[in-house]
Amino acid sequence: MRIVVKVGTSTLAHSTGRLNIRRVEQLCAVMSDLKNAGHQLILVSSGAIGMGVGKLNLPARPTDIPTKQAAAAVGQCELMYTYDKLFTEHNHTVAQILLTGADLSHEDRRDNFRNTLFRLLELGALPIVNENDTVATEEIVIGDNDTLGAIVATHTQADLLILLSDINGLYTADPHTDPAATLLTEVTEITPVIEAMVGGAGSKLGTGGMQTKVSAARIATEAGVTMVIANGQDPAVLYDIVEGKPVGTRFIAKENA
Repeated sequence: MRIVVKVGTSTLAHSTGRLNIRRVEQLCAVMSDLKNAGHQLILVSSGAIGMGVGKLNLPARPTDIPTKQAAAAVGQCELMYTYDKLFTEHNHTVAQILLTGADLSHEDRRDNFRNTLFRLLELGALPIVNENDTVATEEIVIGDNDTLGAIVATHTQADLLILLSDINGLYTADPHTDPAATLLTEVTEITPVIEAMVGGAGSKLGTGGMQTKVSAARIATEAGVTMVIANGQDPAVLYDIVEGKPVGTRFIAKENA
């Protein structure tokens, strides 16, 4: 299978903004093992700004664009150094692709992105995609790598998109505030009722929330890509998801998409 895995800042970093070393090591090991099994893997990784916040010892995530861009510039170095080191330990080569919204909206640039991505997969590399937060502005404000993951999955005709977050999946209500909230294990159609369930942003380091994940699910499923939202606390959950076991919330791809 061709699988796109999107990891959020809350999965990659501690609440301090510093790298969660054990979890990232586990993530790279599991993804390497899935790649060894014959799957094609693409990683869409958040975390550049969050890691820059930690490395610059900032008290909180910045709110102004220049400081966000500076944090991203610092954090992206650490992020890619870590991925390169850990995947190399498992004999896999990584490649970095940084995108802006303009790259995806401009036809020629979008085609160049797709051609590069397909060629990297043919060469056996593991592409790591992130928004180019050091030069983009709208993307940083939106902070929406969930949508980026869906776009990458649709452009590469992926079989599966996995969003690893700090929540188990889509609930009928906010599980942090409503003890009666129940997990939806499968969604075959994104109805107005489903859309009404989603709330606002999640962790203080990340900016995405369940709303962006449901929007990503709409993009993916309408293009024929099944999507799963799962808790990334234990990256070994990827094994069960790839095997089709009931983990998190699985949004079923539309037929004949």
